Amino acid sequence: MAKAHFIFTKYASSFSVHVSNLEKLSVEQIQQIEAFVSERNGIFDFDTYIFVIKKRLEFNEFTLLLEHILLEASCEEKILKVQQKRKVEFGKYKGMFYSDIPDAYLLWLKSNYKGKDREILEAEIIFRSL
Repeated sequence: MAKAHFIFTKYASSFSVHVSNLEKLSVEQIQQIEAFVSERNGIFDFDTYIFVIKKRLEFNEFTLLLEHILLEASCEEKILKVQQKRKVEFGKYKGMFYSDIPDAYLLWLKSNYKGKDREILEAEIIFRSL
């Protein structure tokens, strides 16, 4: 029996998962995935093999959840790179795009900044593999 393969994508207030091998799964496995989505008030689109759940969840939390409910699947994370159009509004690099600030300052912000642009910082750190 094939193991489900999930491709996880995080958005600002939700996440989506593409089941890349849905056609190879058994009816029982598909029903288990459907139940998982339904219990979380999500939507499963069988045309695109994607389910969406309106909850903010990190990739590692998602994989732990799957382990907890005993849903066997291999998982990978898809990281979206969005053109950073936001500029830093404070400090030494005020006026620069987040994508243009030095790595050292970005890492310093990661440890010291708790403001509204936190998600932009995290996305940039992931993109740069810091």
